[in-house]
Amino acid sequence: MTTFALQAQPADAASWLALARRAEAAGFDTLQAADHPGSCAAPYVALAAAAAVTSRITLGAYVANAGIREPLLLAADIATLDVVSGGRARAGLGAGHTPAEWLAVGRERPDVQARVDRCLAVAAAVRALLDGETVTVHTPQLDVQDARLDKPRPVQDRVPLLLGTSNARMLRWAGAHADIIGMSGLGRTLADGHQHDVRWRPDQIDAQIEQVRQGVEGRDSPPPALEALVQVMTITDDAESVATPLASEFGMSVSDLLAAPYVLIGTAAEIRASIERHEKRWGITRYAVRTPAFEAVEALGLL
Repeated sequence: MTTFALQAQPADAASWLALARRAEAAGFDTLQAADHPGSCAAPYVALAAAAAVTSRITLGAYVANAGIREPLLLAADIATLDVVSGGRARAGLGAGHTPAEWLAVGRERPDVQARVDRCLAVAAAVRALLDGETVTVHTPQLDVQDARLDKPRPVQDRVPLLLGTSNARMLRWAGAHADIIGMSGLGRTLADGHQHDVRWRPDQIDAQIEQVRQGVEGRDSPPPALEALVQVMTITDDAESVATPLASEFGMSVSDLLAAPYVLIGTAAEIRASIERHEKRWGITRYAVRTPAFEAVEALGLL
């Protein structure tokens, strides 16, 4: 079954609460909020407000920046959201990429290896804290002593953990430990600190899925669900004309661009066919879209 998550940000109380109600009524599986301190709303505050006016839709950060957030504070936010939502929270973590976010808290952004080390250490600690364990970690990337989340305890026996990444080591870890893998398809951060190279060619996605499969080997529990972060969604009768400038921008062929799960371009029938191909080839069953794609998702008839 294909499911859709909606990533959104509040601009004011009325429109945010209306969007949460509308997303739930439409059939979106999850409402997600980004985490870029200083340039967007605090995700768990926004999601707690959404919880008060909804009853079914799940709620999670996409994704909290593990590089600048501490495990106990993250776990407390997630557990509190789980309590006030009646058991609908999801934990969402990523390694972070925007240099300004580190500078704003008095640090310099580490290199890729150190960010990955930190993210995986934080993810493991948050998982353990939510599960009721006591956590002690002393590494160059994370220092935690006897951390324990006694109150509040989550409502769910296991709060689902989403790890958002396209990094090989993180994909392997997520294959072994996460409940959902948020496949971003994003590569090296560009000079502006916000934009990225993309890893959208079919062979690149094949390589990412192989990393997940390696992580899944030996796992006792069911494998994680795969969720693609959709960057462009357009319903059109002329997919090639919409895709051509994007393909040129990203240095890809039009056919490769249209084959990627990170863009959904074409008629509703063509997009549904693409979604079927993505599941057959890569096992992708979930899609995260942003607010401008709301009506396009509705038009697919898959909610």
